Amino acid sequence: MTAPVVEVRNLHKTYGSKVAVDDVSFVVERGEIFGVLGPNGAGKTTTVECVAGLRQADGGHITVLGVDPQTQPEAVREQIGIQFQEMQLHDKITVREALTMFAAFHANPANIENLITMLGLGEKADARFKTLSGGQKQRVSIALALIGKPTVAILDEMTTGLDPQARRDVWDAIRAVRDAGTTVLLVTHFMEEAERLCDRLVLIDGGRIIAEGSPTDLIAATPDATSLEDVFVSLTSAQAAKHVFA
Repeated sequence: MTAPVVEVRNLHKTYGSKVAVDDVSFVVERGEIFGVLGPNGAGKTTTVECVAGLRQADGGHITVLGVDPQTQPEAVREQIGIQFQEMQLHDKITVREALTMFAAFHANPANIENLITMLGLGEKADARFKTLSGGQKQRVSIALALIGKPTVAILDEMTTGLDPQARRDVWDAIRAVRDAGTTVLLVTHFMEEAERLCDRLVLIDGGRIIAEGSPTDLIAATPDATSLEDVFVSLTSAQAAKHVFA
């Protein structure tokens, strides 16, 4: 068996007296879309920022491709592409100009035209950023995360604020990313998104993992569940579940 691409063991992070991540452990295998799913404030973003070496953990152990990003962030920087929750470019920059600029930061960047085609941006390649729709801007942010040809792409709440059609378009783009050979670590609070995209996932609430497995297996193992929403409700109080889908 090949070694996992990402391994997180007993991760712990606090902010003052608030425990954001509490003993979180999971493994991401090569070539899968792995979801970190839970309500806003559950500790999802903090977890993946620790994985990327952007935030210092208070405890636990992380490896990305066998390297600890907490102690050797430079060693994994070229291997990780990150799409943040909010990405803003200058209004007048075009899609192609943005990709060209970001490509200059990498020793061996991806082919810009291939990225534009894969993410369905061909007709908008020379359009200015301010003229793009929400879904098109999200696809640009994904392209920027992939410009360095990363082994792992971390995508954080990539469809927040998008209409249903734009969300489905971005889902298609993520499948294309995975099919092209990039392992995807997907952070989301949308249950349907996780069901549609993820090969496996962890369900986080209050900084702790409350369930792990494939969407199909988690639903099948929960009495009367027909969706991940049902699984979450069964594992927590109905009151706690209410704010997940806002």
